[in-house]
Amino acid sequence: MSNEAFVLGCSAIGAGLAMIAGIGPGIGQGIAAGHGASAVGRNPGAKGNIMSTMLLGQAVAETTGLYGFAVAIILLFANPLIGKL
Repeated sequence: MSNEAFVLGCSAIGAGLAMIAGIGPGIGQGIAAGHGASAVGRNPGAKGNIMSTMLLGQAVAETTGLYGFAVAIILLFANPLIGKL
């Protein structure tokens, strides 16, 4: 087995592990949406404030998933580790 094949294999495993970062934002956004819907049900007059706060929180939570996706894409396609061989 060559060093390049080993690095490519490890990069693929690392990319898969980086995509696990998408699980947390998905769960968190689902919980936030559920609590937001519940809050609007209890107080329909505050819908605008609740929705804007919920969407801001979801946008912040989504950055974690996007960072994981960016790391996975870099490992799979740009692969800066190959140049070190």
